[in-house]
Amino acid sequence: MGEVCDVAKKLAVIGAGLMGSGIAQVSAQAGYEVILRDVTDEALARGRDGIAASYEKFVAKGKLSAEDAAAALDRITTTTDLDAAAEADLVVEAVFEKIEVKQEIFRTLDRIAGEGTVLASNTSAIPITKIAAATAHPERVVGTHFFSPVPLMQLCELVRGHKTSDETLARAREFAESVGKTCIVVNRDVAGFVTTRLISALVVEAVKLYESGVATAEDIDVACKLGFGHAMGPLATTDLTGVDILLHAADNIYTESQDEKFAPPEIMRRMVDAGDLGRKSGQGFYTY
Repeated sequence: MGEVCDVAKKLAVIGAGLMGSGIAQVSAQAGYEVILRDVTDEALARGRDGIAASYEKFVAKGKLSAEDAAAALDRITTTTDLDAAAEADLVVEAVFEKIEVKQEIFRTLDRIAGEGTVLASNTSAIPITKIAAATAHPERVVGTHFFSPVPLMQLCELVRGHKTSDETLARAREFAESVGKTCIVVNRDVAGFVTTRLISALVVEAVKLYESGVATAEDIDVACKLGFGHAMGPLATTDLTGVDILLHAADNIYTESQDEKFAPPEIMRRMVDAGDLGRKSGQGFYTY
């Protein structure tokens, strides 16, 4: 991990799900004082328990001392009060990919946050400019797209909205690098950015091949692994990420771009309707 940067020593993370708790975990481990906020105490308890369990795994593998793990966990406080984010130098929103929800959060954050506070979204597909439009200060809104599981994945995709300032982008990079991430910069705010556009196009085509009976899920994934050197095939990746998550991402990109290559195949919608969401439900393109 890098050292804590001077410009953001107190961090607020909005959303204690898998992504939010992962961002909180790496930030606390890097020395940040972290405020983790969600709407229920139950969600916060699950998030904090998940962080503690992850630290324990790192300790067991000798990658983190027990003392450092305990100190990092102590740096995380939880709350259901969104106003607590007013104390932070940088806020990262990591809630469900629904534009109305994100805009309402950013509208509040823009009102309560200090003048120099950076407001970041962990969105994987929604244009940052649309989120920033809910604020009176779009220049301080930026995309910080982390990857799951956050403690293990090295990439952070930084996204410049139409009015994101150079200073905001620089501070977001400094934060991401200080928690051990390598950054790429998306200079034009297209839906899906770089990584989600690439994986969505591949997943949509892979699902079409599967849906039409061209090949099995296993053979499609093997083709990508052995033919292209991918660590995991697109259908296994969909199961890992969540069929619902990738369906929603592809839908967002298709709605914005009207490019047919992002139009989700019908089988993805039926799988979500049936609750076959991948690993988290026990059934997706594979059985777990």
